Amino acid sequence: MNIRNIAIIAHVDHGKTTLVDALLRQSKTKLTKETVNQELIMDSNELEKERGITIFSKNAAVYYHDIKINIIDTPGHADFGGEVERVLNMADGCLLLVDAKEGPMPQTRFVLKKALEMGHKIIVVINKIDKDGARPQFALEATFELFLELGAGDHSLDFPVIYASGRAGKAGETADFDKMVDINPVFDAIIKHIPSPIADAEKPLQMLVTSIVADNFKGRIAIGRVYNGKLKANQEVMHIDRNGVCNKYKLTSLMTFFGLGRLETEEILAGDIAAISGIEEITIGETIADPENANALPLINIEEPTVKMVFMVNNSPFAGKEGQFCTSRQIRARLFKELETDVALKAEDTEDAKWEVSGRGELHLSILIERMRREGYEFQVSRPQVIIREINGQKMTPYEKIFIEIPQQYQGVVMQKMGERKGEVKEMRNVNDISFLEFIIPTRGLFGYRNEFLTDTKGLGIINTSFFQYMPDPGNWKERDQGSLISHETGVTNMYGLRNVQDRGTMFFSPAVEVYEGQVVGQNSRPEDIRVNVCKTKQLSNMRSKGEGNTEHFNTPKTMGLEDALEYIGDDELVEITPKNIRIRKVHLTEVAAKRAAYAKGEN
Repeated sequence: MNIRNIAIIAHVDHGKTTLVDALLRQSKTKLTKETVNQELIMDSNELEKERGITIFSKNAAVYYHDIKINIIDTPGHADFGGEVERVLNMADGCLLLVDAKEGPMPQTRFVLKKALEMGHKIIVVINKIDKDGARPQFALEATFELFLELGAGDHSLDFPVIYASGRAGKAGETADFDKMVDINPVFDAIIKHIPSPIADAEKPLQMLVTSIVADNFKGRIAIGRVYNGKLKANQEVMHIDRNGVCNKYKLTSLMTFFGLGRLETEEILAGDIAAISGIEEITIGETIADPENANALPLINIEEPTVKMVFMVNNSPFAGKEGQFCTSRQIRARLFKELETDVALKAEDTEDAKWEVSGRGELHLSILIERMRREGYEFQVSRPQVIIREINGQKMTPYEKIFIEIPQQYQGVVMQKMGERKGEVKEMRNVNDISFLEFIIPTRGLFGYRNEFLTDTKGLGIINTSFFQYMPDPGNWKERDQGSLISHETGVTNMYGLRNVQDRGTMFFSPAVEVYEGQVVGQNSRPEDIRVNVCKTKQLSNMRSKGEGNTEHFNTPKTMGLEDALEYIGDDELVEITPKNIRIRKVHLTEVAAKRAAYAKGEN
């Protein structure tokens, strides 16, 4: 068959997106006007461009010597690991991208292990060979060691190697950058080493849905690989859901991939990747089959959420001033719309017009919040909590496997912090003054650690996590060491008031910022909360003293981003999210209300 289905595996920032761009451009694939001038075609989402990570897996297709190559881009972050496994189901082989300077990384290990378990043929691409300090031989040896560690068989260990520079759009069979001409050696390796799909167009139809896309006109678009048979436009098909229930539907649209877009087509044969619409309730892992001979393919497991948060309507004194969509109806509609495409996400209505939203991790939920915020939504969220499960009558909490790579001098501080957070060392090795650490840690222990980790390692550490399993909660959790500085009144922050307060802790605001009573304006250096007056102005008098005020210094305030705020808040605090600002506030704004609530709970 003149088809190759290939997934690209790479660690964050190893050049996966630039290589795919080079493949698209040099295959002379027709691109739309919007994408021709874009630097990175695959990272089309605004958030992906900013963070430099792939969040949503995408499909592209190119033609090379009359052979159609379906390229499946996989997310490079562990919080989206569930999507990686589903994407690998569509492929027959993988391009493993490795940075020539850094070698293979922990997250590469996670995805590569899945690909080897499925028996996929791997082509190793040593990328960024034109980078300063590139060590292609080291990267190749480290990759070979990784294959051995993962228990790869002889078939997998005999992997072809291509050297490339995705940014320059060049590749070759040797590491000599000057001898490279174009990206064609990558195409040649794909055609030579990746098998064409094993499929039979004469058998009854079977298609496995691996991802869902929402479309304003076509509704839910299901994307998946046709394993057997053929799909035709306007055909009647049988939808077999996760519970084995069968329902007949008529396809309203049948599309194939070309370049980065989808094209309407009359027929798609077995082995190719199709996009169909017309089935409202379809979700990932389900089968589209022949109505006369409906046989389901094996279900794909969807990763269970491990972290939950409560979303609610903003009810602060500044509510409705900055957001376009603020009502409970609008927020609920947006959350439930997200469920159509993100199957790792769950949302449930609770009392008082609130919603409990569960996701794969902190990053998973914070990206949803950031996207909603940019779309003009205004709302509040509570502190992230782990999801406790009851297994065999015992309460269990989720644990993560955590991979850490740091310069050796920071090993002590990381080991200490991991111990405080109930982490257990599983593996430790040092290579060339770099420490590789592996821990098993409760998911709760990771909350708020990423920023601390970056500070402790001076930004040189790399941390990656993947879900391990549910185990008993270790208990004895230590709460936050420091309290909050809370605004005593509504008004505008003043330099005089801020200077008076700054010795008590870390400030979050500069002068001339509007704040309200009950808003958190800083972090106290002591454990308790304190109400402070940051709006206080200096009393004017007709007395003048020489040089007064000139020698006083105001420390630069700490800017709290979305992730910082979510990591910071306690159980009695909320994060107020608007398109313009992220504010931290107390649940009970006034001191009287806070005391009443504490009294009602039976606290002193």
